[in-house]
Amino acid sequence: MSLATNPPVVLVTGAARRVGAEIARALHAAGARVAIHYRSSATAAAALAAELNAARSDRAGESAAVFAADLLDTAVLPVLVESVVDRFGRLDALVNNASSFFATKVGAVDTAAWDDLIGSNLKAPLFLAQAAAPHLEASGGCIVNITDIHAERPLKGYPLYCAAKAGLLGLTRALALELGPRVRVNAVAPGAIEWPQGKNDFPPAERTAIIAHTLLKRVGSPADIAHTVKFLVFDAPYVTGQVINVDGGRTAHL
Repeated sequence: MSLATNPPVVLVTGAARRVGAEIARALHAAGARVAIHYRSSATAAAALAAELNAARSDRAGESAAVFAADLLDTAVLPVLVESVVDRFGRLDALVNNASSFFATKVGAVDTAAWDDLIGSNLKAPLFLAQAAAPHLEASGGCIVNITDIHAERPLKGYPLYCAAKAGLLGLTRALALELGPRVRVNAVAPGAIEWPQGKNDFPPAERTAIIAHTLLKRVGSPADIAHTVKFLVFDAPYVTGQVINVDGGRTAHL
């Protein structure tokens, strides 16, 4: 993927804040033009785009732009992809980062929780990949899905979230089969990177237990995820259908 003459274009979903924003920064620093997707964080998305454009403006114009979309509305997903292509002229990579995360107690799971968790973590990545596939085929591009270590090792209290991420893991490998050889599809599975906020916050005792079970005995950073995504996008031309756990060794032992 050439960075010099025609900088590649990467669409990152949920890129306004937290891990998504760090992924956008890392890809931009590596030379990409970045399409920053957001649903409701308009101010944060605009600030990030301004930051990136101040850092680098390409000869063709801006190196970052914002795109609003509700990923639970399947009908708008092809529109999102086409809007990015119309703005930048191409699409080289899709990073499916946007995600909902909340507990679902068995016996109290409802269709609203199903639509939200399955919609954001599995359905939207599938339909975005489908819409992006012709453009990625043309550019010889790639898809990186952000899964979770709990896709394979479920987290108690979060059965629906874990099932959605397990589906995304399976989808990663299936899409690698379907879209090869021109399009590579991989995933990054974070461990303890940033603690959830608000009502999903983990109490101190749980945080301590999680860190104690991690071989590196510390929480990771969004930069750890961003660097791995950057590797898969730019430096892994012979890697596809794989999931890289970025978890400090938490899943290396039972």
